[in-house]
Amino acid sequence: MIDTHAHINYPERYGDEGALFAGLAAAGIEKLIDVGWNYDSSLYAAQQAERCPFVYFAAGIHPSNLADFQEGDLERIAQLLRRPKGVAVGEIGLDYHYDGTDEEAQKRAFTAQMELAHECRLPFIIHSRDAAADTLSLLKQNRRLLEYGAVMHCFSGSPETAAEYLKLGLYVSFAGPVTFKNARRLDEVAKIVPADRILAETDCPYLAPEPLRGTQNTPKNVRYVYEKLALLRETPLPLLEEQIRRNAHTLFKKLNGTDNGKI
Repeated sequence: MIDTHAHINYPERYGDEGALFAGLAAAGIEKLIDVGWNYDSSLYAAQQAERCPFVYFAAGIHPSNLADFQEGDLERIAQLLRRPKGVAVGEIGLDYHYDGTDEEAQKRAFTAQMELAHECRLPFIIHSRDAAADTLSLLKQNRRLLEYGAVMHCFSGSPETAAEYLKLGLYVSFAGPVTFKNARRLDEVAKIVPADRILAETDCPYLAPEPLRGTQNTPKNVRYVYEKLALLRETPLPLLEEQIRRNAHTLFKKLNGTDNGKI
């Protein structure tokens, strides 16, 4: 199985890296994308990708981490993404959840990083929380920047919102919340996403799936997401695994060993 969005770049949470990698391999994790939220975490993810054959990475500035943003970070992120295993810009987007959010600054950073992804000929990974209208508006305004693809990570919105993203050609990725007992709306979304647009992830160490809610999440738990999606979509699990494997390699072309970015 492939975990298309994880944060194992937390050494204080996951401990011995060798044991972590060995455990993931034993659990059947074929590939995972280790996602940064600022420059330092992106750099660490890139270093982990060098140390483990099945780890790839994404680099970007999360909207809630703009305070960490320093002049020159975008160029440094571009340099990271020139590495063979840098598969995407991310995670980037909008997050209006907290009071006092500078929405305009987030929009500027989101747009700048979409432009960076286009310049690098790479897809980007979108975070959107309490900001669906503005996220959709910015994507529509910048359709040309979607040339290399994008994914709505850890989708938690309505079927109607998902349909709008799908019209733009985006992928939709599901994480632990799709397994939650009260996730009826998300269940409906999981049923309507086309087979060639669906992805699965853990977003670990957050959002552990049922029956492990409240514990630290790990890429091993992506199996629960796959199993719930297969159930909802009335699809045999091996077929769903193959669909998601194909989709991940189509969107994140450097998973194939194809360097789609500028060198």
